[in-house]
Amino acid sequence: MSVAELKERHLAAAETVYSLKERLKQKRLLLLDTDVARYARSQGQTRVSFGPTDLVCCRTLQGHTGKVYSLDWTPERNRIVSASQDGRLIVWNALTSQKTHAIKLPCAWVMTCAFSPSGQSVACGGLDSMCSIFNLNSQTDKDGNLPVSRVLGGHKGYVSSCQYVPDEDTHLITASGDQTCVLWDITTGLRTSVFGGEFQSGHTADVLSVSINGSNSRMFISGSCDSTVRLWDTRVASRAVRTFHGHEGDVNTVKFFPDGHRFGSGSDDGTCRLFDIRTGQQLQEYNQQHDDNEAPHVTSIAFSTSGRLLFAGFTNGDCYVWDTLLAEVVLDLGKLQNSHDSRISCLGLSADGSALCTGSWDSNLKVSLNLSGLLGGIEESTEELETDSCGKCAVVVIPLHPNYMIFDVQVVGCDTIVVFSCNLCDP
Repeated sequence: MSVAELKERHLAAAETVYSLKERLKQKRLLLLDTDVARYARSQGQTRVSFGPTDLVCCRTLQGHTGKVYSLDWTPERNRIVSASQDGRLIVWNALTSQKTHAIKLPCAWVMTCAFSPSGQSVACGGLDSMCSIFNLNSQTDKDGNLPVSRVLGGHKGYVSSCQYVPDEDTHLITASGDQTCVLWDITTGLRTSVFGGEFQSGHTADVLSVSINGSNSRMFISGSCDSTVRLWDTRVASRAVRTFHGHEGDVNTVKFFPDGHRFGSGSDDGTCRLFDIRTGQQLQEYNQQHDDNEAPHVTSIAFSTSGRLLFAGFTNGDCYVWDTLLAEVVLDLGKLQNSHDSRISCLGLSADGSALCTGSWDSNLKVSLNLSGLLGGIEESTEELETDSCGKCAVVVIPLHPNYMIFDVQVVGCDTIVVFSCNLCDP
């Protein structure tokens, strides 16, 4: 068979595959007689009340000298680890903005980081195709650097994402540009299972993100440059449980819904989508129209603890807060004062949902406090009120609340809440 004949057969096969994909897409659309937003409106649901005074930026974490690519919270909600192109991991005390660890990495091109469930160690990976584990309790070397306690090597491409298995410091899942995900035994440094790769049900392009089901840690999802999300069972590595279609670009980020039955995804096509893992169907698309034809890419997403709010970061610096029930944007953090100056590359909520942290290519992280249920507590629990130089800017000092992470905030005028200073004060 000649080369020309092979090319002709390849083109014919590609056209057949495209035709079948279109037919499947139309079949799925016929099955979707409604979505979450249309059903919610038919039941008289109203938009959630959430505005600029409900989520206030109270900390700017400065210390990185390069683009911030990834962040993660500890379960106890008061520490954050961040990874930057400056070749360092920094562990922050979110309450005080202090750095507790600054870890120099073997490879500066880091792309992901994660806290262990106990908060005693951190993991990171990047273009070196390895996942490095650091024990935060280890002694530093003579140069003051924290040594690597374990290196997980085996991927044939960059490590794009990593996450510890919930409630286990000994197992971790990584995603890679080699089109696979790997479950690791950190104690031995060996691969327990490989998902994808030579298996036909695996991804056909780079895997960019993973999320483990908090309700069932044996299940996890992965998002890929092949525009799909796949559901995996760690007990059956040979095939994906289900493949989810719908996006028309790279799937950069995936995150399980709090109940574990659904998940969200964000893509280069500029949309976020909500899927049900039991039916395999898309429940809702979250898409904000823009003036130009070029929609910014979604880089990272997170759900509130109730699931009613979806936070999404974009390459143009926007950070939308969606009402997941009505598919409406209730707030754009990127348009508020003291927002990031560049793309938002990562974001995450504390375990109790009381604070949001965003990381950006402007080299900073910003911590925003959820004040929507605490405003009454502020009025009742204020210990001290100091008037600033302008006479209109007051610093409210609040005692620590047992269930929330409380920061010092400022109130300007009667109602508006801002951070540290108002425009009437000297810089």
